[in-house]
Amino acid sequence: MADLLGPFAPLQLTERVSARARNIRIEVRPDGNVLLVIPKRVPRATAHAFLKSREAWIRDKLVELKTRAARIPLKRPMRWDGSDTISLRGREMNVRVVLARLARPTFRFADDIQVFCSALDLARPEVLATALRTAIAKLARHDARMLLEAESARLGVSYEGPRIADQKSLWGSCTPDGLISLNWRLVMAPPEALRYVVIHELCHRRHLDHSPRFWRLVEKQMADHAHWRAWLREHGAALHAVLPKAGVEPPPAGLFDGAL
Repeated sequence: MADLLGPFAPLQLTERVSARARNIRIEVRPDGNVLLVIPKRVPRATAHAFLKSREAWIRDKLVELKTRAARIPLKRPMRWDGSDTISLRGREMNVRVVLARLARPTFRFADDIQVFCSALDLARPEVLATALRTAIAKLARHDARMLLEAESARLGVSYEGPRIADQKSLWGSCTPDGLISLNWRLVMAPPEALRYVVIHELCHRRHLDHSPRFWRLVEKQMADHAHWRAWLREHGAALHAVLPKAGVEPPPAGLFDGAL
């Protein structure tokens, strides 16, 4: 890491050379860290000149992200006493616990989230949290598959997957061979937010970059994509605060990478 942009209020810079990156990319985090992703064939001096040209943007984003982070309410740990709520498909749902003689917790998603578990598992909150993360991820896979089938047909492209994961700073990705990965936490957001990420990644099957041609295609497929892109930046940290993995810090609010 190195100081960035002179002695006045220096920022911390981390550089990463990427064989996959097509363009220079800057990621800005409210903790003062800045990641500079440099395509393998781009000279380091060129990347630094681009970084310098974006100094005002970087500082503006840091102020914006810190302000946004201060507005996000802290999410208390799950109590598993009937008082918990979780958002699914954009709707806040109660989490209701039902004691049962079961070897492992099971879940039913209806008007609320019903947790069927033994008294032993009820006394082990991390076991319940892990099981609930897995159950919600299955819902995310179901919704993602339906959207991918519909939107890929509309766009006329093929894909592999989806791979469902819990990426810390990505909502989705698409490899050069078409494997699409999606963050399971998207199923907690309104359905249109997940649809935007699916369309975004499918459009990479035509343009594996974030060029103007790429964004024109996204616009053609989803006219209000900018609204849902902004929604994820505004509310993404809150989604990551739900059912966090033990010992894993959620990403800073509104991580900016100039892409998704």
